[in-house]
Amino acid sequence: MGFFTFIKVMMILFNLAIFLGGGALLGVGIWVTVDGQSFVKIFGGISSTVLQVVNIGYFLIVIGAILLIIGFLGCYGAQKESKCLLMMFFSVVLIIFIAEVAAAVVVLVYTSLAETFLTAVVTPILKEKYGDDHEFTHIWNVTMAEFNCCGLNNYTDFEGSPWYEQNKNFPPPCCEGLSPCSASLVATNVVQGCFDQILEDIKTNADVAGGVAAGIAALEIASMAVSMYLYCRLDQK
Repeated sequence: MGFFTFIKVMMILFNLAIFLGGGALLGVGIWVTVDGQSFVKIFGGISSTVLQVVNIGYFLIVIGAILLIIGFLGCYGAQKESKCLLMMFFSVVLIIFIAEVAAAVVVLVYTSLAETFLTAVVTPILKEKYGDDHEFTHIWNVTMAEFNCCGLNNYTDFEGSPWYEQNKNFPPPCCEGLSPCSASLVATNVVQGCFDQILEDIKTNADVAGGVAAGIAALEIASMAVSMYLYCRLDQK
């Protein structure tokens, strides 16, 4: 087996795995979108919160579809030795790679801007819906309990909310689980806002996240290099 053939086989197997993984994610995404309740029954209450926060069904459908396209272009392009498909594969992976780098730069550089934006958007919603919308309130209660945080920035996010107007106190997580969470008690229990708490958790796990990101980037660069190698070798055949 020559080097060209070896690279071609590896390209096919690698992208076949991507194609199958994409198909699996697409299937799960469709399942969650069509029958989310059965998904919740299997994976529990946390999945319910995730479903409501990020609408994970559509997210999985998009990611699954992208992986299907990438896997098909790479696998079929290598198998048929199609320069057109190999170039399309290279282009799609390159676009994704550039988008990931741009997203990483935005996250690192504009974290404070993101906090300002989220404060402007989320805080008014908290004041409007918390204590009035049952599902919205449940999502925030679970989030605050999981991350040991209070509101987006702090307890003042709940001032004027339906919950505060009805109970004249703040959510228990703002007082480390103590209830009733009065104004005097919440002032002595300085619980961090969820935005800062999530950022701290991300920084704590930055090494793991960085390792995963570096691994994904390395795979993307390797796949682009291999596809370009096959593309250039086809000119010589």
